[in-house]
Amino acid sequence: AVALLSVPYEPHGGPRPSEMFARMGGDDEFYVAYFQQPGRAEAEIEPDVRGWLCGVYAALSADTMPGPDSPDPHFISRGGTMRQRFPHARPAWLTEADLDFYAGEFERTGLTGALNRYRNMDRDWEDLAEYDGAPIVQPSLFLGGALDASTTWLSDAIAAYPRTLPGLVASHLLDDSGHWLQQERPAEVNHLLTAWLAGLPG
Repeated sequence: AVALLSVPYEPHGGPRPSEMFARMGGDDEFYVAYFQQPGRAEAEIEPDVRGWLCGVYAALSADTMPGPDSPDPHFISRGGTMRQRFPHARPAWLTEADLDFYAGEFERTGLTGALNRYRNMDRDWEDLAEYDGAPIVQPSLFLGGALDASTTWLSDAIAAYPRTLPGLVASHLLDDSGHWLQQERPAEVNHLLTAWLAGLPG
């Protein structure tokens, strides 16, 4: 069985990810494309890890995300930085102690390891080529935030679940939730996960 949180499932296929992300945004640059050049995002983040982390958490959290008339924090002005579009706020679920811990760990390790996840997308795409169009047939669950760009931009992927997730047991979009679903709505997420697990065939 497989549970998917926040990012809807789309079967493998389409253009090379780095090429697709490079075309997004028009005059602005999509954040995944911004992350591709080693050292570039690190140069923005690492001088103030704590401030940057607080900003990215706030940008994608339902209680602090920018309004519809504000510049989209998923995109970067040419020659600019991501943090220029982050709100100056701290989400209610993010304690000072948690933020100190997360920042301390990234200050200890640097950001390259985390950002390399984004830099490996083309290799994943090549390695998974034999699974073009493949559905997930195992019993599955999807949980997403109703205010998360991942669920609004990929609404067609959610609509395709009868074909792409034929074993889907349930799909839930949690109202007033952004991208950090486990942190924003921990009790509800845990309840939905454990109820789904309890109902799976032994």
